[in-house]
Amino acid sequence: MIALVVAALVTGCTHQTRTSVTTAVTSRPVAGAPGESHLRNIRQITFGGENAEAYFSNDGKWLTLQTTRDGHPCDQQYVIRPDGTGAHRISDGRGKTTCGWFFPGDKRLFFASTSAHDSICPVKPDPSKGYVWPLDRYDIYTVNRDGSDLERLTHYDVYTAEGVLSPDGKKIVFTSLKDGDLDIYTMNADGTDVRRLTNTPGYDGGAWWSPDGKRIVYRANHPTDSAELKAYRDLLAQNLVRPAKVELFMMNADGSNQTQITHLGGANFGPSWTPDGKRIVFASNYKNPKSGNFDVFLVDPDGQNLEQITFDETFDGFPMFSPDGKQFVWASNRHAGNPGETNIFIADWR
Repeated sequence: MIALVVAALVTGCTHQTRTSVTTAVTSRPVAGAPGESHLRNIRQITFGGENAEAYFSNDGKWLTLQTTRDGHPCDQQYVIRPDGTGAHRISDGRGKTTCGWFFPGDKRLFFASTSAHDSICPVKPDPSKGYVWPLDRYDIYTVNRDGSDLERLTHYDVYTAEGVLSPDGKKIVFTSLKDGDLDIYTMNADGTDVRRLTNTPGYDGGAWWSPDGKRIVYRANHPTDSAELKAYRDLLAQNLVRPAKVELFMMNADGSNQTQITHLGGANFGPSWTPDGKRIVFASNYKNPKSGNFDVFLVDPDGQNLEQITFDETFDGFPMFSPDGKQFVWASNRHAGNPGETNIFIADWR
């Protein structure tokens, strides 16, 4: 959204727009922007509409993503091969979906959906409220990779999404409004043993396990004065959040030792890790916080050694490395055929 992608990005998991979708081409090579020295052999694997949050399977042979295509007016969950072939829907076509992830073995996945409450797309916020993001009533579902055997995992009936599986496959970290604030939780992969990790008033979300499963990186905005806190809570009461200011934080897997990583300003979101666990990759518009020009950066877990990875003048975000570290996937507005398109790109990493 720059309004489309930006809304999804900062909140972590939601876009919707209606644009034409081209499916005849499975992938094509594209040129990178000057300065993108880490990215070689860039390929575009989706063409048209809104495509984002493409995350690798454990064997690196599949991606899950949320996309508007095949006549669906808001995001549905799909899987696709990294070469752009094999795309098929795994959600049931109702409501809106977001934030998919593969279980061990890559035969089953989980994602968030509003389908228990909305057979059609949820209503968008009133434009008069400015730049806000709706906290739609997602819950988390599991499904086979062919779209069969859809089962509901959580039953909170409030915003519950942004799920990522721990490296050992035993726990899911997620964000939920279930206790009245936007906080980060963990639960067992079967939905049991739910534990709240964050308690500071404000938005905590977009959590991602380190490769060794010992740390969690996430994004947060904690209001610093009573006026900001009141504004945040007033919007929350309307199931809305204004996510223009978020920084990266890190904590231990049990929620202890919560520390701020970045102090950049603007919106810093979508963090994940390099496969060796030594660096964090994320998207930011800190160079021009009022713009939709997000780029991807690397940073050390202590906030040092910031390095810019993408240099396109549009939106780049939702980065992830393949399990073997050889490929890099992200979503971008670059090479858009129509205004507002967001597509998935894959590159060899060097």
